[in-house]
Amino acid sequence: MRHPVDPESSTLPGMTQLRALSAIRLSVRTDETTSPGRQRATNSNEAARRGAVIVGEAEDLDVSATKTTPFDRPELGEWLRRPDDFDMIIWWRMDRAVRSMSDMAELGRWAKEHGKLLVFAEGPGGAPMDLDMRTVSPVSELIMTLLAFSAQMESTAIRERVTGAMAALRSQGRYAGGLVPFGYEKVPNPDGPGYKLAPDPEAVKTLTRIVKAVLDGESLSSIAYALNEAQVLVPRDYQAVKAGREPGGTRGGQHHARFRWTSGTLSKVLRTPALMGHRVHQGKTVRDRDGQPVLIGEPVLTREEFQVLQDAMDARTPQRDRVRKDTGALLLGVARCAGCGGNMYLSKRVGGQDYNCRATARGIRCPASAGMRADWLEQYVKEEFLARVGDFQMVKVITRKGYDPTPELREVEGELRALYADRDTRRSKTGRMIWEEEVAALERRAETLESTPRQEARTETVETGETYASFWTRHDTAGRRQLLIDAGARVTVTKGRSGGGTERLEGPDVGRLSFTVGAHADPYEAAMEAIIAEEEAATR
Repeated sequence: MRHPVDPESSTLPGMTQLRALSAIRLSVRTDETTSPGRQRATNSNEAARRGAVIVGEAEDLDVSATKTTPFDRPELGEWLRRPDDFDMIIWWRMDRAVRSMSDMAELGRWAKEHGKLLVFAEGPGGAPMDLDMRTVSPVSELIMTLLAFSAQMESTAIRERVTGAMAALRSQGRYAGGLVPFGYEKVPNPDGPGYKLAPDPEAVKTLTRIVKAVLDGESLSSIAYALNEAQVLVPRDYQAVKAGREPGGTRGGQHHARFRWTSGTLSKVLRTPALMGHRVHQGKTVRDRDGQPVLIGEPVLTREEFQVLQDAMDARTPQRDRVRKDTGALLLGVARCAGCGGNMYLSKRVGGQDYNCRATARGIRCPASAGMRADWLEQYVKEEFLARVGDFQMVKVITRKGYDPTPELREVEGELRALYADRDTRRSKTGRMIWEEEVAALERRAETLESTPRQEARTETVETGETYASFWTRHDTAGRRQLLIDAGARVTVTKGRSGGGTERLEGPDVGRLSFTVGAHADPYEAAMEAIIAEEEAATR
């Protein structure tokens, strides 16, 4: 470690210019004191001072260092997986990189393994500081740990101050930051410093439309469908656009240009006491010392209007403490609609049951919504499945993990290098004895790792001794459904035609059906989607 930094000593032998990665992080996008522009300029100046060239930038906005490690951040994590593309990383300050000792230790191990230079443009006292992990010494590792400890203590203190400050703001009815409740907007506090919330005219129009539809008896899924068709922004996107940002974002590992209304989104909007102008914390009304609700501004709904809305919502919502029963749907997660590719769900009707497409529950329109009598479709799947695989032995796949000693060997090598560099500092007999014991232990571990062959991960397919037909016979509907899902069975149903003769009552039109058996891409995906659809259907 060098503090302050000598720019002429910051290049590797034989290199004229180091490649620098500029890392920018911001917990809250509106935080002006640590704005991306300021961080970018500081990092750029530090790179220029060292004679380095910036080859890339990792900008992670709205990302907390206390909640995400450097490796889990969207942009920085991607760069860290490509260590050959740069020689050093520059941050404005250490708290832009980490706020915990464990994260600093992990980052240090990575830098040591890949021989990287970690630079902080403003270290303790404001002067530049770097941790040169190309030639590691115990001293530099100790300093790295102490700095990380300091960052962690600062993070804890900040969290305590923020929690206390937000509690005080809530008790005063002032805006404490965060996502503004839908139906409101931030306005200057007329009674003092800070901000309060007031009804947002445009959002109130949308809320009025939604409330009217609920009181008229429309289902939440149909309301969500209408809002999506009308291109009405969901609360998250609405706030983003008002703040000058792009709508949409990442959810469930997928990027969305804009988010869609669902019955779940509507339920959250319509259930919050914020509609009455109440300050809400963790879903409950905040009250003052006298037990009165703390107000954030003029209410969107009066208490009477809010209660009427809640009664209407309760009338369509089953009791929360009900015991969930198995639906008895054999083909839940197996039957798919050819029109939209979505799951088909069992629904009751007078005289029987059907499997139907429920695209509207997902807030989308199916161009060719399919449906079929349940008994016909289940019998068809049973016959097709057993005819194709019934006599085959059931198998299970066993995955055996591989082992590569290389990463640990590199770590041991680095520790040995550090110990050998530290040899002359052990002046006492006791110190030299401890040094020899440490070296001997690492040498033994290195020998073991060097003699351990690399083992690739592998999978084995093992027969269970039971046929698919036998399993089918001795299990109930739930067991058979899981068997179909695990086997990758899928039946695709196309939309039926109108009209026709009495032959339509004799059985299914197999020309509308397509059945396949194969490895399911994700056996749990269908089950999870089915559970969500059931929950949403139950609220209608």
